[in-house]
Amino acid sequence: MIVLSGGTGTPKLIQGFSNTEMSDEIKVIVNTAEDKWVSSNLVCPDVDTILYLLSNKLDTSKWWGIKNDTFKTYHQLQELGYEEDMMIGDMDRSTHIIRTSLLSEGKSLSESINSLRILFDISTEVYPMSDDPISTYVNTDKGTLHYQDFWIKEKGLPEVSDVWIEGINEAKISPMALKALHNDDRVLIGPSNPVTSIGPILALKEMRDILEEKTVLAVSPIISKKAFSGPAVNLMKAKNIEISSSGVASEYKELIDGFIVDVRDDCPLSSFKGDYKVYREDTLMTSLNASKNLARSIINIFDNLS
Repeated sequence: MIVLSGGTGTPKLIQGFSNTEMSDEIKVIVNTAEDKWVSSNLVCPDVDTILYLLSNKLDTSKWWGIKNDTFKTYHQLQELGYEEDMMIGDMDRSTHIIRTSLLSEGKSLSESINSLRILFDISTEVYPMSDDPISTYVNTDKGTLHYQDFWIKEKGLPEVSDVWIEGINEAKISPMALKALHNDDRVLIGPSNPVTSIGPILALKEMRDILEEKTVLAVSPIISKKAFSGPAVNLMKAKNIEISSSGVASEYKELIDGFIVDVRDDCPLSSFKGDYKVYREDTLMTSLNASKNLARSIINIFDNLS
């Protein structure tokens, strides 16, 4: 099974899969449209969240960064008058340094991430969605901001008028991800932000054509007009996407065979328009057991769809 993932929402589900009998069978394609260069090092927030999760390093109290990390370098830079756009931990920074060093040696982003996966002793394969440079920008009442500046520096507070992705029209699916897609018939669209996490993956050349030939299941990141996490609601409004599970489903309707809605969601079945089945499951994932239960339910649904 291929899982399409951003940095929030979907990692909890991947944690569920990694603790079930499917742990060695999933492969993860991760959004890279939120990557940013910081102090001459390439930071891949969504990819690193998955790497840290699968290597048991992730700080699951925040769902980003490495647990028990320190921030001495970041604070020392501040004392010297050098402001970084992102608060990067010392252990986390070592990941960025290794990746950037590999890139400077001529390695592709896929190759550098695969090297990190091996260094972290991760058996699950993890691929960036593309090896090409891609950046998400948000038009706001404070000007045009890189997604990381909007979400971290400005805390997602500015009013959003549009979201656009630099480089997406030229970007190709990374070779490793493309090979994985050709070798697997099941694709899960995780409960990540449909605009800035899943949207860029689906916008890659050939991606939609490939997915149309697969059995595709998606999990809603919305429960009764509220997002699991992150700024999905404001970004969906800016892109004129209805703030509901059926609104998310409408973005995927040409690709999906099934769509999972939370049992608490008040979105009526009649609002889902498309040739796909709708399932109701507990998607909130407030514990590891809940994540495992959802993962097992997804396996059963795939079996039903097949």
